[in-house]
Amino acid sequence: MILENRMNITDSAELAYEEERISKKKAAQLFDNKLLDSIPAGKFDTLQAIHKYMFEDVFGFAGEIRTVNLAKSNFRFAPLMYLQAALDNIDKMPQSNFDEIVEEYVEMNIAHPFREGNGRSTRIWLDHILKNEIGKVVDWSKVDKEDYLLAMERSPIKDVEIKVLLKGALTDEINGREVYMKGIDQSYYYEGFTAFKTEEL
Repeated sequence: MILENRMNITDSAELAYEEERISKKKAAQLFDNKLLDSIPAGKFDTLQAIHKYMFEDVFGFAGEIRTVNLAKSNFRFAPLMYLQAALDNIDKMPQSNFDEIVEEYVEMNIAHPFREGNGRSTRIWLDHILKNEIGKVVDWSKVDKEDYLLAMERSPIKDVEIKVLLKGALTDEINGREVYMKGIDQSYYYEGFTAFKTEEL
């Protein structure tokens, strides 16, 4: 199924290429223009702003809460009827240390609030929290793709794996453009535009 898009593209490969090209450019602008510096860390409103900015030139639903149920592999994300309550609860979660921040990240992944682009926008959101709360960010180039995907699949039941994986990749280069851009590139590598993409139920 090809998502309705602003370019009226009907070919999945072409849409994936344009989505990556445009949203990577917008993600870089988030950093270069310091657009995240003045907004609060860890709030859903902030994630919405990130998602809207990255994808508004691609999808009409950018920044809007999804209106369909989604699954990935054998995992179903938060059902629509509980989604708003889940987001409200995430906004109230503590985030004063690394473990609490990753727990918040895991819960946001379970919520999966957008129709597309959740992983990419949420990883920027996570680094924004880490930067503001503990003076660290993740060097995503040090996070193995398969280890990450498996750890995230298991994180709703046991989050130890994802905590160990991300803790080992922390860096204090919080203002390093190279680290940030490597993270953007890795986000698309993790997503892969493969069978691991979300499916509408």
